[in-house]
Amino acid sequence: MNQLLKTIQETLPESMFVPDPLIKLFDWIESNGFAEDTEIGRVGYLYPVEKMRSEWTDSQRPGGTSIEFYAEKQSDDFYFVHGGIKNRLRIFARTGGDGSVAAFWLDDQGEQKIVHIGSGSGSMLACVLAENAVDFLRLIAIGYDEICWNEDFDKTSLESFRKNKFTVMPNLKFQDWVIHEFNTTIPKTALEIVKNPAEFGDENSEDIFCEWLEENGA
Repeated sequence: MNQLLKTIQETLPESMFVPDPLIKLFDWIESNGFAEDTEIGRVGYLYPVEKMRSEWTDSQRPGGTSIEFYAEKQSDDFYFVHGGIKNRLRIFARTGGDGSVAAFWLDDQGEQKIVHIGSGSGSMLACVLAENAVDFLRLIAIGYDEICWNEDFDKTSLESFRKNKFTVMPNLKFQDWVIHEFNTTIPKTALEIVKNPAEFGDENSEDIFCEWLEENGA
């Protein structure tokens, strides 16, 4: 078992698991040398982090979608101490520089899904990102700068870059791996995967995770 997978698994309650496609992802990350030990523990990336940093300019950067996989430790954070939430939610990735995250979540039927929790100070996105792990990989392969900004979800990555006047060069190695490893395709837009991109406080949300957070006082 690789170190990234091991550290993430150790944070999960018995009712949760790392889906097989993510196990394969963490193996791919480690085998390519895209992980490093940091002050928060082992962190994995989709692209060589030093190369991304060195080639980053005001107008563009390489590497496709920026996302960091890591083990969120138990803490006094609301999502870990709240009685109705702590055993059904575990963070496993940072989705944005604003502090937004992705997490495993158990719905009311006990089915595990991948959800997004916006930072609140930046992204407000709070919804099911993907019903399954392969769709989550397809989502982060599209190539948005970050997947925490749902206002771009109806746009292709190229349209998003033009609007934001910042180009993210595609992560062709990761895209190719997703396509061939899982015999699938890369969607054109995030809305092909994220069906109800709800935000905190949405009163008429059709997203079950957003509704659940509201019911639990998040």
